[in-house]
Amino acid sequence: MAQQDTDQQHAGVLPVDDEGYVVDTAECEEREAAWRGRGTSRPITVVGNPVLHKECRDVTDFGEEFQQLVADMFASQRTAEGVGLAANQIGVDLKVFVYDCPDDEGVRHTGVVCNPRIVELPAESRRLDDSNEGCLSVPTAYAPLARPDYAEVTGQDERGNPIKVRGSGYFARCLQHETDHLYGYLYIDRLSKRERKDALRQMAENEPRYPVVAND
Repeated sequence: MAQQDTDQQHAGVLPVDDEGYVVDTAECEEREAAWRGRGTSRPITVVGNPVLHKECRDVTDFGEEFQQLVADMFASQRTAEGVGLAANQIGVDLKVFVYDCPDDEGVRHTGVVCNPRIVELPAESRRLDDSNEGCLSVPTAYAPLARPDYAEVTGQDERGNPIKVRGSGYFARCLQHETDHLYGYLYIDRLSKRERKDALRQMAENEPRYPVVAND
């Protein structure tokens, strides 16, 4: 990594480790509560709404309006009892997601990623995990979906500083799932036709436990 990039990362919101990845496991409770306390919970947009099915716009303005959006996202995520939330899931066409998610060892990770990109890993280093996956925008539905059990994402933090985030297990799934959202993909888009139909059936047969935006 170039020296300039390293200096920029150390000026970011979160500290970074020796390899340049954000340390998102410290003071999670305090940071999440501070964001949530400034936010207003919004209803969740569900599958079928056009905003979920197209690539979002890059975040270029990190001003006060954007900071309020991030706070609202944390508040909305807590209301829906989720571990990750993308902006288009509350109807906002911007590339940003928040997360408050444990990994398979129970370590909590909390943060914000803008304009994310998944780092492509060598095929020989990938190991697939076919655990169940769900989505706040497909409420009450779950299906097994194979994803790599380790993921790295590059992007920017909520102030525009360059960051790198990495995770394993459940947290790796979260990073991939939320990045997918911002490029117009739901997890059910990665299922077979039969599995997708079953997920939509589950959604139709059950009531969500949080407010949603009904599709016309």
